[in-house]
Amino acid sequence: MPERDSFTDQIIQAFRDHGVAAAIGVWFTFIGGLAVAVTRKAFTNEALLHKLEQELDAERLRIEKRRDEDRRIDHDRLERIERDIHDMRNLMFAAFQRGRDE
Repeated sequence: MPERDSFTDQIIQAFRDHGVAAAIGVWFTFIGGLAVAVTRKAFTNEALLHKLEQELDAERLRIEKRRDEDRRIDHDRLERIERDIHDMRNLMFAAFQRGRDE
């Protein structure tokens, strides 16, 4: 009856036969996987940063547009106030002039 090696014995024998080559292969695989992960993370961060910059620019434009609109509204309001003051001054001057003529 032939003697069979156990599964563990076969694994140990395979590691003894191919251990250095397997270790080197695992090392290169690890380095490659790490490089891929770092590269992916860098590109993902770069894309996220670019997207955030675009959103920030859009928000700045929206705020600037709102400020311009607010400035226009304030300018129109101040113009109406100045016109009202001018009209009241003219009305008071005319009333004062009429009061002296009579």
